[in-house]
Amino acid sequence: MVGPDGTLPLPWLATVLRQTLRSQRAHALLLHGPQGVGQFELAVTLAQAWLCETTQGASRPCGHCASCKLVQARSHPDLLLLIPEVLQSELGWGAADGDEAATERASKAKPSQEIKVEAVRRAVNFAQVTSARGRGKVVVLHPAERMNGISANTLLKTLEEPVGDTRFVLSCAAPDALLPTIRSRCQGIVLSLPPTAEASAWLSEQGVADADVMLAAAGGQPQEALAWSRQGIDAALWARLPELVAKGVPQPLAAWPLPRTLDVLQKLCHDSACVAGGAAPRYFPMASIAPGADLMALNAWMVELQRIARHAEHPWNAGLVTESLVQQGQRALAGVAKRGAAKRPVSVHSRA
Repeated sequence: MVGPDGTLPLPWLATVLRQTLRSQRAHALLLHGPQGVGQFELAVTLAQAWLCETTQGASRPCGHCASCKLVQARSHPDLLLLIPEVLQSELGWGAADGDEAATERASKAKPSQEIKVEAVRRAVNFAQVTSARGRGKVVVLHPAERMNGISANTLLKTLEEPVGDTRFVLSCAAPDALLPTIRSRCQGIVLSLPPTAEASAWLSEQGVADADVMLAAAGGQPQEALAWSRQGIDAALWARLPELVAKGVPQPLAAWPLPRTLDVLQKLCHDSACVAGGAAPRYFPMASIAPGADLMALNAWMVELQRIARHAEHPWNAGLVTESLVQQGQRALAGVAKRGAAKRPVSVHSRA
């Protein structure tokens, strides 16, 4: 969202924000693109702009009117955010005011990873009430692909027959996971990876050393790169990971959440295949990827990584899974040399 100084926290969103405010023609928008580029921030900023009470003709959101300050304080009566419980603390937005029962239930159970039907029904009721400050109402759903089937169908009814002056913003990294009928009732806004120079400069301003390396490691997603840096993954460690896997050393991967370990190993497998095929790596520095990996073994490794990734939320023993995957990676990275040694004919002199 726009702060009191009138600036966006993610500078690359400025252009798409202006374009969206000019071209917006539907009561529901679907923001979609890669994760880690500011989908959520753009969704909230659009809501802030629509609710902004600055004078006509001035740029919105202004960041300093009463409405903007309410959004900044997470207390605007005409703004409702639907976020899975597991993401609320991370994003800095808790349960909606007046939903103490939901907050109490969440505190007693494992945080949900879905946007539940109860939350969507609350949004439907919210849309039917007259706005408190007269600028309309906004409902933000993030990430929209976290709606289950019942939630999605409940929302669909409201999107088909919008109530009053309520607008909806859905942000999504996987639009294909949404019902086609929901996608068809939303105006699509595509977000792309920000320019490398702009994203690297922003990371440097956040205190990330070797920002170019970390940005590449995160696939060009600056928010992901920043999160990794704050969790202790720096450029030096990133450059050492291929060597650690090649030696069969599971640390530090064994200490990470399994989805992150799978992501890193898939990137290493991809880059090793690129180098083995004569192409440049995408995620790791060129000097950290040893040539000569076995392409067939790398393919088998990738298949196994993808299989485990499909069930990453399963209660695996993460340490054992990581150790097994690292061992398979070790064989793939050293496969050509080992296979060549096994096939090399033994000379007469060597038998003596």
